[in-house]
Amino acid sequence: MEKNDYPASMKNMEKRTRDKAIEIANALLDEGYEEGRAISIATAQAKKWNEDHPLHQHHLNDSSSHVEGHSNFHVVPDGDGWAVKEEGAHQALVYMDTKNEAVEKAKKWASDANKSAIIHRKDGTVETSHNYS
Repeated sequence: MEKNDYPASMKNMEKRTRDKAIEIANALLDEGYEEGRAISIATAQAKKWNEDHPLHQHHLNDSSSHVEGHSNFHVVPDGDGWAVKEEGAHQALVYMDTKNEAVEKAKKWASDANKSAIIHRKDGTVETSHNYS
């Protein structure tokens, strides 16, 4: 199972969780599990893993009181999707399937925090920025 070729049942999963589910499903398939069973187990385990390993959960609820004082937000390419990262951070705050989704999230957080949302192109160069300070 490839990261861009996954079952329809995983379509609406957040990219990060879906990628983990694919990783788990592939391991189960390698162990000889039947595909449907592997997908079912992998989906449940990935959702549990996501709950147990949140990405800066305080940012994900869009509450402005939680993003004040943090660095600018960058929308950067991440594999087949896009990520929103705080300036200087290695770990993404959130992964999105489309650039538009990531841009909207970054702009919301930047606006709430009186910071900037810096949008990058697929090659990593800066395309534009939205300053809310």
